[in-house]
Amino acid sequence: MDRELRVVLSARVFSDQKCFGPGVSQLLKRVDELHSLRAAALSMSMAYSKAWTVVRNAEDGLGFHLLTSTAGGKHGGGAQLTEQGEALLAGRGAADDRRLRRLLRKAARLRCRAF
Repeated sequence: MDRELRVVLSARVFSDQKCFGPGVSQLLKRVDELHSLRAAALSMSMAYSKAWTVVRNAEDGLGFHLLTSTAGGKHGGGAQLTEQGEALLAGRGAADDRRLRRLLRKAARLRCRAF
């Protein structure tokens, strides 16, 4: 019986409240791609006000800003990740990749012993 194994990992960061997890990560990645918190929120079927709440709660819990934004106007507004926001996403990805490789190796060893 051959089945393809899949590992799904998720990491969350807590202070006195949950301040960073897969949802915040996805929102920040979309902001990075779309250069707009409003567009990122819409792409996730999230209200713009909810997106701001998510970002503010994450920033409060982490103790640093994740986004910088400019107001709209003649040339439009926008948002981009701060250096700390970029580093957080980059570090989270690397940590998940390492953890995933370890788990896949362990799963492969267990599977070999079972069959």
